[in-house]
Amino acid sequence: MAKAPTVYDVADRAGVSIATVSRVLRMPDAVRPVTRDRVLDAVTALGYVPSGSARGLAERRTGVIGLYFPGFDAAEEAPTLDVLSVGAAHPFTIIHDEAAAEGTTPEEGPGSMLFLDEVLRGAELEAWKQGFVLMVGVGRNDPDRSTVRDMAGRVDGLVVLASSVPDDVLERLAVRIPVVVLSGPPRGDSYDHVTVSNTEAMTELARLVLEQSGGRAPAFLAGPADSPDGAQRWQGFSDAMAEAGIALDDVVVVRGDFTRASGRRAAEELMANGLPLALMSANDQMALGALDAFRAAGVRVPEDLLVTGFDGIDAAALSHPRLTTVRQPMIELGRAAVQVLMNRLEHPDTDPIFVRLPLEITLRESSLRRP
Repeated sequence: MAKAPTVYDVADRAGVSIATVSRVLRMPDAVRPVTRDRVLDAVTALGYVPSGSARGLAERRTGVIGLYFPGFDAAEEAPTLDVLSVGAAHPFTIIHDEAAAEGTTPEEGPGSMLFLDEVLRGAELEAWKQGFVLMVGVGRNDPDRSTVRDMAGRVDGLVVLASSVPDDVLERLAVRIPVVVLSGPPRGDSYDHVTVSNTEAMTELARLVLEQSGGRAPAFLAGPADSPDGAQRWQGFSDAMAEAGIALDDVVVVRGDFTRASGRRAAEELMANGLPLALMSANDQMALGALDAFRAAGVRVPEDLLVTGFDGIDAAALSHPRLTTVRQPMIELGRAAVQVLMNRLEHPDTDPIFVRLPLEITLRESSLRRP
């Protein structure tokens, strides 16, 4: 392999100082166009790539920020993939999708956590705009949180999903690098937080459902017990029930894990014990799973019961019937988390920041009972 060109080679070819080369690469708008174009032409001609490690040593930064999620998908169930043998396989396969023809839905694959997908898109976009690289870590089968601890040694700052890292581990990480917690309210900690108005939006949605169901208590499809978002949505639901004079002991509660499959199981449990007039789900994926099960059993929505979700994923607008939901600004959440982290890197000694983004209640056919 040829020797990699250096900043000195670029400066020599362009006839400028190495400081000018550095300025062009870092702040191109601060350099005269003629000089900038000459340096960039030299960079292209030589195939020069700035050394991130050298720059990091000089600036005491890596130019990388981290985003850590828990592992929601069942990675251990993924089929074995031998990429070295793929070339010998037949170029295509024909599959008769009988499940789709029968109106049922197969188990979802690794791409089912659409909320996190959108947050990731936003975080990556904002990191790019800020001139940083985004490193993503997923904690699958990681009881000692070695993944996030390893990430912390490689990044300038870290965004973590609330409750994905134990408090004691997070405290130790925050001594070394700035930490932004995504979702969930502050709990007496000193981290920056970015969240949404879960409680208020769920309270208002529950009021609307109560109006449609004649004041009768809806059932509630809750998320994982350790989810801060799930807890806030349950609180919003509870507040609406208290406001309507409905005791929580009279509310049917089933629990899922935020996946579509768990929503189907919850709906089957409800049908086995008697349908409520309405089912409010803590997220869209579970609500869509419930719609799958109701449709397969011949239960009509909204005629036989109302169904609502929460998150506003694209699939909610494509279901039959279309799903009433609360739309989260998912991409904006990812972007906001990165912006807050950038602010903390520039102003490390300021007070913790709490950013709460608004939500949109989107009413669709699944919760609107026809007169």
